[in-house]
Amino acid sequence: MTTAPLAWRMQPEALDDILGQPHLLEQQRPLRRLIEEDKIVSVIFYGPPGTGKTALAHIIAKKTKARFIAINAVTAGIKDIREAVDSSRGERAILFVDEIHRFNKTQQDALLPHVEQGEIILVGASTQNPYFSLVPALSSRSLIFLFKPIAAPELRTLLFRALSDKRGLGSYNIILHPEAAEYIAAISEGDARRALNCLELSFLSLFPEGAESVDITLEKVKEVMQDKSIYYDENNHYDTVSAFIKSMRGSDPDATVYWLAKMLEAGEDPLFIARRIVICAGEDVGNADPHALTTAVSALQALEKIGMPEGRIPLAMAALYIATAPKSNAAYLAIDKAIAAIRNEPLQEVPDHLKDASYAGAKKLGAGIGYLYPHDFAHHIAKQIYMRESRFFYIPSDEGFEKIIQKRLQKRRDVQNE
Repeated sequence: MTTAPLAWRMQPEALDDILGQPHLLEQQRPLRRLIEEDKIVSVIFYGPPGTGKTALAHIIAKKTKARFIAINAVTAGIKDIREAVDSSRGERAILFVDEIHRFNKTQQDALLPHVEQGEIILVGASTQNPYFSLVPALSSRSLIFLFKPIAAPELRTLLFRALSDKRGLGSYNIILHPEAAEYIAAISEGDARRALNCLELSFLSLFPEGAESVDITLEKVKEVMQDKSIYYDENNHYDTVSAFIKSMRGSDPDATVYWLAKMLEAGEDPLFIARRIVICAGEDVGNADPHALTTAVSALQALEKIGMPEGRIPLAMAALYIATAPKSNAAYLAIDKAIAAIRNEPLQEVPDHLKDASYAGAKKLGAGIGYLYPHDFAHHIAKQIYMRESRFFYIPSDEGFEKIIQKRLQKRRDVQNE
């Protein structure tokens, strides 16, 4: 048996062999036409691992008449870029850079002029968002194609293809039970490499020396694989946190706790999660339910004191409380409006009657004279101004406790207007 991993041996050899990217590679799609007509331009293939980015680059290498040079950004540097350019001067050349997001800014800047001047055609593969991981000048000079996770049915197709293909495990009598294939496809999270690795590990673990056949059952696969791993890179971090916050804001407790669980299982910093919950309590619930902020801060403090894994419980309590609380961003809007006024308008002077009168000589300066103590008046409201120019920054919503705040403010305004 060859020592090359099954996933490597089963790399697709033609465009039609690539699974899961019909939006890119169906007939008449722009990318497919560029490849088939050998008119490829600088492109970045971006998406999760095991979705066919590198495999497609190898297919381009087979189909193109251009000189094809491949390097990996993990081990390559500026010297390798220069050597690649120098070796192909005077001819059409494609430079494939696997894991291009691993290039630092200096290395990317060194690559840029050769792409800009057309000395090389860049084909880059990246698991990180090129709009963040690449310098803007480089990403703007390339077409960016998003590769999507491969759907479970297509992963099952790939598994059974590997069992029948002589490049894969076709030389062995292997029976893969349908429920085992379903399970492998489910835990692979759209990653073809992971699915094939799982199949190969199951085969190697279960196939006794000299056996004529082997059954790969669901129970055996679970025994071999044990814990499910979660792919969670920088892109997943931002996207999952965004989904978590938007689910709380959108009042969906089930989605909220799901994204919370994903972050915890992926090893996200629980204190980071707790701080996001506190921010959401202030920004999206606000005074519609003032207890939300108290609950969020309490969860943060509890987590700091008890740690994980028990800290997941107060985190869940706070996140679910906020998800199910009435929502208002009126406090968030109020402070931003007030800050904008401070930054963009002439500053208002403090009215004399509100100025500090606790020091000797204050009265000589007119400070504090005429101040009305609200507790001396009906409803504890005094008829006096608190800004020289009246402004309305805080506009309570009709949600939750802010309904009561609305009534209080209306009563105050009625007294002021008497």
